[in-house]
Amino acid sequence: MPQKNMSATKCPMPSLAPDYRNKVFEEVATGYTYDMAIEEARRCLNCKNKPCVSKCPVQIDIPAFIERLANEDIEGAFEIINRSSSLPAVCGRVCPQETQCESKCVRGIKGEPVGIGRLERFVADWHREHAAEAPKAPAQNGHKVAVIGAGPAGLTCAGDLARMGYKVTVYEALHVAGGVLSYGIPEFRLPKAIVNKEVDNLKALGVDVETDMVIGKVLTIDELFEMGNEAVFIGSGAGLPRFMGIPGESLKGVYSANEFLTRINLMKAYKEGSKTPIRHGKKVAVVGGGNVAMDAARCAKRLGADEVYIVYRRSMNELPARAEEVEHAQEEGIIFKTLTNPVEVLGYNNPDDRRDPRNGEVIGMKCVEMELGEPDASGRRRPIVKEGSEFVLDIDTMIMAIGTSPNPLIRSTTPGLEANKHGCIVTRGEDGLTSREGVYAGGDAVTGAATVILAMGAGKSAAAAIDEYIKSKA
Repeated sequence: MPQKNMSATKCPMPSLAPDYRNKVFEEVATGYTYDMAIEEARRCLNCKNKPCVSKCPVQIDIPAFIERLANEDIEGAFEIINRSSSLPAVCGRVCPQETQCESKCVRGIKGEPVGIGRLERFVADWHREHAAEAPKAPAQNGHKVAVIGAGPAGLTCAGDLARMGYKVTVYEALHVAGGVLSYGIPEFRLPKAIVNKEVDNLKALGVDVETDMVIGKVLTIDELFEMGNEAVFIGSGAGLPRFMGIPGESLKGVYSANEFLTRINLMKAYKEGSKTPIRHGKKVAVVGGGNVAMDAARCAKRLGADEVYIVYRRSMNELPARAEEVEHAQEEGIIFKTLTNPVEVLGYNNPDDRRDPRNGEVIGMKCVEMELGEPDASGRRRPIVKEGSEFVLDIDTMIMAIGTSPNPLIRSTTPGLEANKHGCIVTRGEDGLTSREGVYAGGDAVTGAATVILAMGAGKSAAAAIDEYIKSKA
């Protein structure tokens, strides 16, 4: 047995220098070296009751894979992860481990927890670079399942069902697979080559992925059943952006974060000569405090903005974004204007000359200062407007990152499919069963915008339930 590493702190994650990375789209965190990974793995106490596993939505046997890594059996470590996770290289990069598995790590009681996410990333990357063969497709069991959406929930459900022998077809509305992994998360956090490789691994298992397939337009769920599918999983995400409903939101230079990030990540609009160019603002305000807001702000900085603001109505303590993402944003020069809320977008308008190209463009944002009152239903202190605090923030671009909701297309074309007042599909329990027999759902289409790993957990649970459902009919 290798000697335990009893250091109270994690091995630091190597990363690009802030003054360099805030101008390029290269991945910020460069990953552990072999020696770093082995040393960090040896910090794990290999607890018998495995408290870390209890907070993993896909139930990876964390102590077991780390023990293999500590013994330098990296392929063995990957095999353990791969039993539970269809997207390990993705999870190792974007999962909020600090509030999930690492929050239960015993080493965190008197120091820092084991860097579980960093180790998962190392193992997945090592396997990708060294594996000689692609995964082999299992024998088919003669049953067909359709999956709507090639995002984290859909890909996880498809992968688990394919391993059970089901013939799975994934229908994706966009022209590439990956969902939010492809259109939402920037290259500097999640390189698209990694997403593509994870999708290729699922295809090797026998999963078919059909792109440019807008379910509800090209095909309906009823037609998917008519094609011989015995069950359908809806993992279509939540891609409909929300706005505040304040004056001036229709001005030129106001984006939803969804559009802004999709143009950058999926269409590469930041490249010179792009067919879908995007505004290169010099003074940019991003409204919101989550990971999407951090992504949008950091992208705007990379597009050449001189000043980029995060405008958030609560304090730094209430920011919902991952601490690591906030830290990276601060290092890259993003300015945080907390306890601030916009009330109007101001625009240039010259009614005497309608040909003036500046007509209708953003020139500022009227804001008010906030203070925190008593906790609201979410448990966070409710922001209250501070009287007489109105001021104008000088900007030329505004990006709204205050959340998204599911697109109504699927529920509006599927008779009997129940949804709640927020447009989210209603499920009967953790297995994802909807109000329609044989139709399951999970991820953001059910919960609204949430995390990648929670969507994966929902896809995993639904796959197990679909398997039981189809077997019960045999």
